[in-house]
Amino acid sequence: MKLYPLGNHTDPMVISYKDLYTQAQSNSIKIRRISGFEEHRPILLYFDTHENNIIWFWSVLLANGIPVISAPFGNADNRHDHIVKLSMLLEHPICITTDDLLSLFGTGHGMDLQTVDSLLKLDISSENPMCVPRYNSGSATATLMLTSGSTGMPKAVRLSHKQILAAVAGKASVRQLPRKRPFFNWIGLDHVASLVEIHIQSLWLGVDQIHAHAADVVSSPKTFLSLLHRHRVSQTFAPNFFLAKLVTTMQPEESDEDWDFSNLAWLASGGEDNDVDTCVAASALLQRYGAPRNVITAGFGMTETCAGAIFNLNCPDYDVKLGRSVASLGMCMNGIEMRVTVPGRGLQLASPNEAGNLEVRGNVVFDGYYRNPKATAEAFTSDGWFRTGDQAMIDNQGYLSLIGRVKDIININGAKFAMSNVQTALAQALNHRITRFVTFPSRAAHTEQVTVAYIPRDWQMSDEEIMKIEEVASEVCQLQVGASPLVFALREESAELLPTSTLGKISRAKMRILYESGVFSKDVELHLKRVKELKQGRHKAVNRDMNDTEALFVSALVEIYAGDPADIGVNTSIFELGFSSIDVIRLKNRIDGELGIKVPVTTLMRHPTPAAIANALGSDCHSRTMGDALSATYDPVVVFHAGGSKTPLWLVHPGIGEVLVFVGLAQHIASDDRPVYALRARGFEPGHARFKSIEEAVDTYIAAIRQRQPQGPYALAGYSYGTMLAFEITKKLEAADGAGIVQFFGSFNLPPHIKTRMRQLHWNACLLHLIYFLGLTTEAEAERIGESDFEKMSRDQALTYILELSDPDRMAELGLHRYSLTRWTNVAYDLPHMATNYEPEGKVEAMDVFYATPLKAAAPNREVWLKDHLIKWRDFCNTKPRFHEVDGAHYTMIGPDHVATFWAILRSALDARGV
Repeated sequence: MKLYPLGNHTDPMVISYKDLYTQAQSNSIKIRRISGFEEHRPILLYFDTHENNIIWFWSVLLANGIPVISAPFGNADNRHDHIVKLSMLLEHPICITTDDLLSLFGTGHGMDLQTVDSLLKLDISSENPMCVPRYNSGSATATLMLTSGSTGMPKAVRLSHKQILAAVAGKASVRQLPRKRPFFNWIGLDHVASLVEIHIQSLWLGVDQIHAHAADVVSSPKTFLSLLHRHRVSQTFAPNFFLAKLVTTMQPEESDEDWDFSNLAWLASGGEDNDVDTCVAASALLQRYGAPRNVITAGFGMTETCAGAIFNLNCPDYDVKLGRSVASLGMCMNGIEMRVTVPGRGLQLASPNEAGNLEVRGNVVFDGYYRNPKATAEAFTSDGWFRTGDQAMIDNQGYLSLIGRVKDIININGAKFAMSNVQTALAQALNHRITRFVTFPSRAAHTEQVTVAYIPRDWQMSDEEIMKIEEVASEVCQLQVGASPLVFALREESAELLPTSTLGKISRAKMRILYESGVFSKDVELHLKRVKELKQGRHKAVNRDMNDTEALFVSALVEIYAGDPADIGVNTSIFELGFSSIDVIRLKNRIDGELGIKVPVTTLMRHPTPAAIANALGSDCHSRTMGDALSATYDPVVVFHAGGSKTPLWLVHPGIGEVLVFVGLAQHIASDDRPVYALRARGFEPGHARFKSIEEAVDTYIAAIRQRQPQGPYALAGYSYGTMLAFEITKKLEAADGAGIVQFFGSFNLPPHIKTRMRQLHWNACLLHLIYFLGLTTEAEAERIGESDFEKMSRDQALTYILELSDPDRMAELGLHRYSLTRWTNVAYDLPHMATNYEPEGKVEAMDVFYATPLKAAAPNREVWLKDHLIKWRDFCNTKPRFHEVDGAHYTMIGPDHVATFWAILRSALDARGV
């Protein structure tokens, strides 16, 4: 073994395996001389060097004790509490440490502290070296590995001799390694990966092992690469954050280094999500010096499974091909099985690509927690599988992907979101701008908020960089959870307080405790003060030169926006402000009234900033009528987001014909590096004839799709009535280009058989649906009106009734009057009227159905809706449709309250289809 002392990565200490055994055997005798020593009882080891941890780990084992390697204690504020809890868990154990670390323990913990210095002075010359205890083996506990204990009493995982040996044998069988090449570790031995995967496995294989300190490696990634080269390492470990640091700190001009990584066969990476872009860049860096393309091995493991036990041997290519942003984790090694079960349905197995609870079993899986029967019982299913606590899915190729921890969620206004998704999205957006960051939930007034603390690349950040980070983080969180985050930069002195694990992962749970106890209050106060000053200064400077149209637009945004006016300038997008469909209509009518023109809604959506709309309308917009000029040619396509490398998603309008209902969802989809288009019905603007048949609408939409996306694969989804149109579009595209050219086809809450329902939608009913969509009435009030004699009224009477019932100020705000409401209702009536004799026929290749609470007129509840109506899509699909239950009801499933959770489910479905 070669062990580099802290601060020294040129001159290692060398210990042979024979010398290790000799020292450990001698020490074991001394340990057995300690008063109070008992066989098969835990002995805590607290050291700050790899050398001591390794030597005394084996010393305790040979003494027939149970070694427990401790991670470094936390900051002084909670250190004593942690030590006391640890002592209670291990029943006031013997603790072996060094003289210089004794002061960390304090008093009142009940441990029997023994120092290496005092033990080495013991005279054992009178002991018979042949009188050694019989060494435990088999299913006996070999060691206890401690969990973090972030929110209470820590847990200790029992690892048996049999389990550890099964684990190293399984790991060794995963990938062929070069003979006699060493393993390299830079993580503390308190982590199961460094202890089992590196230290014990290299012993088992009879190869050398190199150990360096994390502080030296993390502070200088080049040191990591130099050591790989110097020792011709075959296997090592690096989590995602360190891979990202490697990529960002290694400059292209350093390609003249003579490093040789041709022996490097396995760089395991786990502990946190692996960003695919980071894996691609890091793979290219390592490949440059001779490493194989798939050297980075993303994987899954836990302390309970002796570290990595599920591995992706085709990283990053597998996930690049599927367009994933987070690396999948591969398949099981020998000694472990995995399954995903459907939450709330007992032990029912999930279908391929269906999300559920990840469970594992096998020889490498532990059998329980030390002195914690309650936690042990809760950890296993009735048929003996270990509940990992992760939400996951297994794809058609048998590859595992994690979705998030079951308990790692944030609750915002009653909606629950996985923090891992937020962290991943922020990492993709911010990693090149900051050194490190952590997201965690914290309390904010009546709910929780996403909180983002980051370490800047430069402690003296520029104003531009501060604001860019602020804007990017806010945009990501709005799209992920529908709410703005609290973002703050850490000062240099505060960065050292981050609760970091042995692997370098920052604990969200611990971070929340520190934040809410006020540890970072000064950082937050200073950062928010500076951001506020910068916003005010920026808008004063930018807005000083606004023209009249820009000033009008800014004024309208300020009036409609419920936040700080300082957030709005000439380049502020309505979508950045989280505008809803109704907000867009309000804005349009405010602009129409002020300018005396008619600006189509589509123009606002295509030019969503004051500067862009002013440019689109032209400098002489006050003196001319723009309505006809801007809308002379009908174009069904509304471009919500034109950029992105993934397959575009085409959204087909519901029965009211308008696409404003997609505004919130489109913002989320665009965050996925995906173009988003919507198809809007014809007939809203004067001079545009409404569609007369389904075939006319479908052919018009296909032509529009082909114009912007000439070739597949295609991805489409229809909301309610739009599902029928999307179904017909899909059939025609597949008939022309081949089965499967539409890689994703989604139905938002519509069954295949609709003619009965369409026949119920007389003109008055369409008017009622429309005013509900526009927020002119509540669902309950709409039901009350529908149950009256409203449907028997003439169109003129129904319009009069609705206009008298509606708030005139609200009508004026939306720019609605008798003529415009009539024209819109005509569109909303003609569309379903075209389908009164519609009979679905033919089949599509694949389909995803997203279902919510149905309209009462359609079905009494979700169960009947699914069982008696939606399930019939099976008759029109060559493969088994996938059904996804979502929050909300028919009219609200993608509304402001549910859009973030809907998007999370939709994104998983898109990923599962490889779109």
